[in-house]
Amino acid sequence: MSKNSILLKKITFIFFTFSFIHSFAQNSIYGKILDSINNKPISSVKISSKYDKSLSLQTDQNGNFVLNNINEFPSEFKIQKNGFETRSYLIKENPSDTLIVKLLPKDLEITEVIVTARRREETAQQVPIPISVISGKKAEETGAFNVNRLKELVPSVQFYSSTPRNTSLSIRGLGSTFGLTNDGLDPGVGFYVDGVYYARPAATTLDFVDIERIEVLRGPQGTLFGKNTTAGTFNVTTKQPSFTTGGTAEISYGNYGFIQAKTSVTGAISDKFANRFSASGTHRDGTIYNSRTSQDLNDINSIALRDQLLYEPNENLKIILAADYNRLRADGYAQVIAGVVTTKRAAYRQFNNIISDLGYKLPAIDPFNRTVDTDTPWKAEQDMGGISLNAEYNLGKGKIVSTSAWRFWNWNPSNDRDFTGLSALAKSQAPSKHQQWSQEIRWSGNLNEKLSGVFGVFGIWQRLRADKDGQIEEAGKDQWRFSQSSTSALWATPGLLDGYGIKTYPSLDSFSGAVFGQLDWTFSEKFSLLPGVRINYDKKEIDFKRTTYGGLQTTDAALIKLKNSVYSDQQYNASIDNTNFSGQLTLAYKPTKNYNLFGTFSTGFKPVGLNLNGIPTNTDGRAMTELAVVKPERIMHYELGLKSQPFRNFIFNLTLFNSSIKDYQVQVQTADLSINRGYLANAEKARVRGVETDISYTFSNLNFYSNLAYTEAIYKKFTNATPALENTGGPTFVDISGGVLPGVSRWAGSTGGEINFSGKLLNYNGDYFFALDSYYRSTFSSSATPSQFLNISGYALFNSRFGFRVRQGVTTYLWVRNIFNRDYFEQLLPGAGNAGQYAAVLGDPRTYGVTIKYNF
Repeated sequence: MSKNSILLKKITFIFFTFSFIHSFAQNSIYGKILDSINNKPISSVKISSKYDKSLSLQTDQNGNFVLNNINEFPSEFKIQKNGFETRSYLIKENPSDTLIVKLLPKDLEITEVIVTARRREETAQQVPIPISVISGKKAEETGAFNVNRLKELVPSVQFYSSTPRNTSLSIRGLGSTFGLTNDGLDPGVGFYVDGVYYARPAATTLDFVDIERIEVLRGPQGTLFGKNTTAGTFNVTTKQPSFTTGGTAEISYGNYGFIQAKTSVTGAISDKFANRFSASGTHRDGTIYNSRTSQDLNDINSIALRDQLLYEPNENLKIILAADYNRLRADGYAQVIAGVVTTKRAAYRQFNNIISDLGYKLPAIDPFNRTVDTDTPWKAEQDMGGISLNAEYNLGKGKIVSTSAWRFWNWNPSNDRDFTGLSALAKSQAPSKHQQWSQEIRWSGNLNEKLSGVFGVFGIWQRLRADKDGQIEEAGKDQWRFSQSSTSALWATPGLLDGYGIKTYPSLDSFSGAVFGQLDWTFSEKFSLLPGVRINYDKKEIDFKRTTYGGLQTTDAALIKLKNSVYSDQQYNASIDNTNFSGQLTLAYKPTKNYNLFGTFSTGFKPVGLNLNGIPTNTDGRAMTELAVVKPERIMHYELGLKSQPFRNFIFNLTLFNSSIKDYQVQVQTADLSINRGYLANAEKARVRGVETDISYTFSNLNFYSNLAYTEAIYKKFTNATPALENTGGPTFVDISGGVLPGVSRWAGSTGGEINFSGKLLNYNGDYFFALDSYYRSTFSSSATPSQFLNISGYALFNSRFGFRVRQGVTTYLWVRNIFNRDYFEQLLPGAGNAGQYAAVLGDPRTYGVTIKYNF
């Protein structure tokens, strides 16, 4: 071989070797992730390629990363880390120096809030749905550890709870029936935790545990979520297990003996398994005093436990097995007499004359003295929990999610429904046991560059029974005078109604199944069309049995007739199924990246209902079985919205909406003691319309928000309503067309902000902060039939906190709720039998305390 040939081979070898090394070097990109506030490195940041599913890695403890074998430019990557904004980062060409990428902490970042409202991750401002997002951190610091307190941050939400069972959650005035709950009716507001639908309204009274964020979607959502909803959805996301060890421990102390402890710990079990355990316990002394028993009432004693096991064998599959348990034991939910009205009954049937004849003197009517003298124990015992299995699998350009769940709810109460120290309605107890099984499977993702969508199937099976001893309503020795409906001396027969009562055994079995889907078609650079459809099938079966017991044992026909006029046997059953079609069409227009305009037309429905509290009887004592079935509620909804970011860190959103409802489902009260908890009926037509604005602004160390809702909610036509409390004794049914819906303020708003500045406390670097939040609502009706007396005046509440916050280490702050100790009612409720007295659910007085939290 010639020297020239050998030389040529050497040159060729050197050239290709150099080219290979050079090529490898050019395809390796070195980078570092930093906290944009303090420029400190962030570890365990997930970096993944938008196009190459196999390319995924995490930063090391110094925030460093290396991307190898990058063959094409530009190349786009997704950067994610809990507690920080999620960013898409475009690398246009191979950089010559180390890439420096900075992430903004979520608590300071407002323009890129990531939500899963449409069952995929996207920014809230890009979603053409009115949505409010509350971070877990904000919920914790504002003391919004349940929905009742969360409503102060989202003024479109209405929440009422005289007991956990009798809980009503509505959005824009629509959702659950106001007042007392009927188990034969489905809620109109969906409540989801990590994709699991909670069927019982009582679930909304639970304490939040280890929350990542809460999304409140307004308007019908049947084409996106498993269970159909006419008014909106609460989509709660908890913090998931992490392979990085960490956790929190928190303790709070306050007046009224308030103690709340929380803890959460997470970490890897192996390279494929991780776990997260969370717990919360709350105690507070009562805020109402019972002068008869020398006992404080309306205390809080609750615990909540949650455990999640994560299995992640690869980047494409994630499975989470979760279990939770919540327990409430409270001497609680006492109501205070707030007033007495004169009804249209005869003088001897007026409340003041009744108690005078019984030799009883009502304590001074001063509800905010917070004193009662009731003789029946107030008790609320609740156990709720379940197990769920959530599997996510990346398939092609989308994701398949399967959510399987079983849940239970056990309820054991005791109430004094005459609200007095008399032994009138001596017992009012409706213990219940409920179970649900649900399954949802859905796919979400991109069909092509311009078309994406969500498609799913859903099924839920429910079973509800009374306790083995039944649900009890029992009269005491004084009830005869409240029930007396004539001047006959027989009513005063000794022992006639003493211990006379009813045991009720309601039974409900139901199934609801659905196929749903929604497309998102970007048919031009600025326009998108979003059609959606839902097909829903519902089947319900009830068996209702009510039997009398006790009282005077007699064969006297006249006395038996009097007893039967108070309580009587009743039995009926019903079975019904129904198929419904609903859908939506949204047109979205994005003239620039900072403006998103949309218009939506949608239809929705609440399934057929069945009366499970008993039904009225006609003049001959026959049950009016035609009232056993309640027609589905149908809604036609229009909405116009604007989401905008006129300049950096400033958001202004505006929504106009109009909902027309046919066969509006309403819970009505009656003077019939045997259906003390009311029954369901249909109002022919109702209408809700209004305007909502959401403003938020972040400037340097100042965060500000202001949300305002104007809502007009009326019965367009309701010709067979029961009369208001003061009209008891008049016509049995009245026309209240044009009257306002209960529980809806014309105006509601929340405004607040936080200012913070860097500092140091006990060798910790962090931020001092001061925050103020306010909530206002105008007058609203507290009766299904508008009443002259059962109206609640508007009020404003102010809450504040001041403290020192760190990312890791000890955070501590002082807080006060209801700063000015404003007295206000949450609900007004007529006494059983409509004798004229009514009671109030009182809002909390001023509370204050300190919270210490350790992050590790």
